[in-house]
Amino acid sequence: MVVLCDGQVGGSTSSICPAHFEVQGSIQFAVNYIQKSGEFHIFVVHCRDLAVADSKKNSSDPYVKCYLLPDKTKLGKRKTAVKNKTLNPTYNEILRYTIIMGGLKTQSLNMSVWHNNTFGRNSFLGEVDLDLSEWDFSNTHINEYALKARVSAQSPASLPWQQADSRGQMRVALRFLPQTSHRKRTSRMETGEVQIWVKDCKNLPPVRGVIIDPFVKCTVLPDTSQKISQKTRVVKRTANPMFNHTMVYDGFRPEDLREACVEITVWDHDRLNNHHIGGLRLGLGTGKSYGTEVLWMDSTPEEADVWQRMLQCDGEWVEDVLPLRRLVMAKSMSK
Repeated sequence: MVVLCDGQVGGSTSSICPAHFEVQGSIQFAVNYIQKSGEFHIFVVHCRDLAVADSKKNSSDPYVKCYLLPDKTKLGKRKTAVKNKTLNPTYNEILRYTIIMGGLKTQSLNMSVWHNNTFGRNSFLGEVDLDLSEWDFSNTHINEYALKARVSAQSPASLPWQQADSRGQMRVALRFLPQTSHRKRTSRMETGEVQIWVKDCKNLPPVRGVIIDPFVKCTVLPDTSQKISQKTRVVKRTANPMFNHTMVYDGFRPEDLREACVEITVWDHDRLNNHHIGGLRLGLGTGKSYGTEVLWMDSTPEEADVWQRMLQCDGEWVEDVLPLRRLVMAKSMSK
């Protein structure tokens, strides 16, 4: 028999270690959203009939930990005090998150119980998950839940947030407008402009356990200079921002479109350091630009399909909803 052990780095990592008990018992807690203060409260009451983690003392030293998934960073963790030598601990503690209701409904509450081991890794005693997208927030009653084995051992698709590294989605439209410029009386140069219409994003993940202030930044590779970068306004405190913003890049020859890539990234605005949420790279995804191998020409099949359709439909908008993914920024990749 094995159980998970709470990691030592902020309790946010896990490993597997030997044990001699099965997950058992229950936890009682209530949830409540305080509209006036914009706070989500978890009232942890008690646990009952927990497994024995310390065989010498025939007892456990339990505490309760919670996250609003998918955020599982140290700053997103909340936990109760440790209750020593008991299988039936009483806490009567309130764990708090500052978050707007719209963001809360995109997340899942993970409540887990752990045995505190002073000299080693803490041992997992069971957990409960609540899908908050379906939760009735008028229900503020104390409810009792049977503790279960680790969710990660179940189907990866059992909860919405468990999709692999979900970064949310973006609705975006593109078009190429050909133009003819007359440089000299005897020569004509055909160029055009690429227009990128960032419409909205859905289900963006939280950062640091709270809802984000998202904005979108766009550049056209291989040019990574700051002057070519364009961005939208910041939309405050939402996981589903509406941008409706168009960015224009001109001077493209038709053949340049086969070598270029539009990098669109979503960020959480912070006064000190903006946080990367996810992004798209719209291009042919050939791995090369003007005959040189580049790491940023890595469009997914869905992203490449949008770009290919734009090439085939001069002057017409091509629209799609695409999953955001974590990107290594092209500026650092090019060095």
